[in-house]
Amino acid sequence: MDAATTPVRTWRTQGGALLRLRLARPKANILDASMLAALDRALTAELGQGHTLAILIDAEGPHFSFGASVEEHLPQACAAMLRDFHATLLRLIAAPVPVLFAVRGQCLGGGLELVLTGTRIFAAPDAVFGQPEIKLGVFAPAASCLLPERIGRPAAEEMLLTGRSLGVAAAQAAGLVQEIAPDPDAAAEAWFADYLADKSAAALRWAMAAARGDLLARARERLADLEALYLDDLMQTRDALAGLQAFLGKRAPSWEHR
Repeated sequence: MDAATTPVRTWRTQGGALLRLRLARPKANILDASMLAALDRALTAELGQGHTLAILIDAEGPHFSFGASVEEHLPQACAAMLRDFHATLLRLIAAPVPVLFAVRGQCLGGGLELVLTGTRIFAAPDAVFGQPEIKLGVFAPAASCLLPERIGRPAAEEMLLTGRSLGVAAAQAAGLVQEIAPDPDAAAEAWFADYLADKSAAALRWAMAAARGDLLARARERLADLEALYLDDLMQTRDALAGLQAFLGKRAPSWEHR
């Protein structure tokens, strides 16, 4: 696969110690099966290198990601989609080094779920964060697990149940975003240089395990339960399928509340 078609670009900065991953299908950067497979390949190939001290994930174009593929939420594909997506999220939560995100523009649905695995989030002034799945007649499994961990249950429930988005200032006030900067990539690189570049990779590995072991255990158990709830219960409802089909057909959904 050549550079023009690769869904995730990979390179290194900071003397090779910072692994850079970039979603590279603008403007939407949809997290479909090919994007997830490319992320998995990059993590498999690069994370075992002993000199890696952190990962920085950003996106090409004006928006971080509009989310997961709606087509892959349909009944014939959603089981595989959830399995693969959640495996990627768990892999990032279990990463042996800090995972940094630099976000511009819209960061929605599965895009925000991906960012929720991060250790530290840098965002541009135009960044917007949201979980709009409820508007399509479904819910966000990974965000239902991870968003309360980041911003607390009441704030998370408002986003999950209403589909309302947060601007960058509100996201920072909620604790979702740690730094707002005109160039979040440069801010993340500078933070790495100031605070991580002189650290031991071995020490970071065990510090990450200590800091995140309980989160990883909770996420593994909870995501399995949420997958079952999504597939066995939600996707048996009429409104879930109707909402997804309405979105794909670019029309307003008609709910029958069943």
